[in-house]
Amino acid sequence: MRVILQRVSQAHVVVKQELFSGIGSGILLLVAFSEADKEEDISRLSAKLVQLRIFNDQSGIMNLSIRETGGDILVVSQFTLFASTRKGNRPSYSRSANRQIALPLYEKLIGQLSLDLGKPVSAGQFGEDMQVSLVNDGPVTIIMDTHQWE
Repeated sequence: MRVILQRVSQAHVVVKQELFSGIGSGILLLVAFSEADKEEDISRLSAKLVQLRIFNDQSGIMNLSIRETGGDILVVSQFTLFASTRKGNRPSYSRSANRQIALPLYEKLIGQLSLDLGKPVSAGQFGEDMQVSLVNDGPVTIIMDTHQWE
């Protein structure tokens, strides 16, 4: 799985010109799945995401997790995160998992995040054309890949 995490003061998803979901202060996760991803990767990723200390404490130091701040999470599927631009000018998405593999993993990730966070997690609409708006707080943006843990 490849994830772009953005700390936000607000974010929302519009589908077919109607508000689909949104959050206030918290984390927006853009997530892509590859054919090699397994369900076992989800619990480790989810635990890491809810424990990352990327929110400011009273001293202004990034020392608090999303769980500690009570913030929200919005998860949006984005298969283009696995784009390959190595050849030509048209990106290849062949490393992205197909719907039959990606959708169950997406749903499992949302469920696991909800369990680990201790409250419901918002999400975009899988496979739909979405307009995602956000106000990046900081800005704080972190790229994670379960195949390259750093």
